[in-house]
Amino acid sequence: MEDTNAKPLTTSDMQTADVVNPHTKQKWAYSPIVKEHFFHPKNLLLEEPAPDQFDARGTVGSPACGDVMDIWIKVDPATERVVDLKWKTFGCGSAIAATSMFSVMVTENDGLTLTDALKIKPQDIMERLGGLPNRKIHCSVLADKAFRKAVNNYFHAVGKHDRVEVEGARVIDARMNITDKDIEEAVLEGALNLEDMQKKLKVGVGDPAAIPEIEQLIRFYKEKYFGA
Repeated sequence: MEDTNAKPLTTSDMQTADVVNPHTKQKWAYSPIVKEHFFHPKNLLLEEPAPDQFDARGTVGSPACGDVMDIWIKVDPATERVVDLKWKTFGCGSAIAATSMFSVMVTENDGLTLTDALKIKPQDIMERLGGLPNRKIHCSVLADKAFRKAVNNYFHAVGKHDRVEVEGARVIDARMNITDKDIEEAVLEGALNLEDMQKKLKVGVGDPAAIPEIEQLIRFYKEKYFGA
């Protein structure tokens, strides 16, 4: 995990850390499961699928933020099980590992139903991975949000508009599909300033116009839950 004390690294540190920031001396260590899913990603789709290969697609992120996530799903209309899920991302190793693991969780044992798959939380993905560095938690959020977009698009496509889920009251960052609810949850998990919020969610990085409202929400939820 990330070491924020920024102490000088010993030779042993350099050998055990997977990533070392040469300026801050912060170090990240990845679990063997993260490394396995990074070097051997599951259900990865590098080329655009055929028009009728999948039932729906969900995309979140922006090249300006450094991460873009695409997820495609194929659904059995009789059981609503996800019989296939493929993905592609322009992002870091943590984003690749998190989405690879998420794809396994959704499709293993003949596939989860849409209802059960939507119950998977980013924390569940991180648990199966054996953890992620604090600065990389947003990578599991990307997979979750892209999948939810794909499911909403599926419900629209099959005419089940009443099944579409609206996350939170308002979308704050349209590029990343981050809502005020996401910001509230991040504050509860310890992101108490803009810098920490962007480390966790990357909210506002690709949409700077949203930053004043993001800062206002951080102040509001800090006062609500912590009285400061």
